[in-house]
Amino acid sequence: PETTTEPESEEEVNPAPDFTVYNRYGQPVSLSDMIGKPIVLNFWASWCGPCRSEMPDFDEVYRLLGDEVVFMLVNLTDGEVETMQSASAFIDSMGYSFPIYFDLTDEAAYTYWVQSIPTTFFISARGNLVAYAEGALDYETLLYGISMIYN
Repeated sequence: PETTTEPESEEEVNPAPDFTVYNRYGQPVSLSDMIGKPIVLNFWASWCGPCRSEMPDFDEVYRLLGDEVVFMLVNLTDGEVETMQSASAFIDSMGYSFPIYFDLTDEAAYTYWVQSIPTTFFISARGNLVAYAEGALDYETLLYGISMIYN
């Protein structure tokens, strides 16, 4: 996967843009609600092979660090190919424990200029965008990204 990093010094910060998505109960959740802990922001869909291939590693890392790092796995929910029901059914059938969110209006995908999925962003506890990766991540690469925001 392609990885790009941005330095996070006091002089050079890159605030992560805010957006609102919806949880499984249809309640709005904003990225800004999560500031205070490091955030792993991932865009995915259940029909996406590379997305599916990285999910076991995401689940394993979530089980390891989920109390200390926020995982926001944002489903690109177009309402036709991908619905809240189909995405939830896929996650449940695989037994994944990480929380999922639904981008029902494409706001999050547009805000982050998501061109392909999966795409993962690493955001510091102060709310600064530190790094991102396009393409499926493996366990080690995911931990490396988290190490850049976890201090």
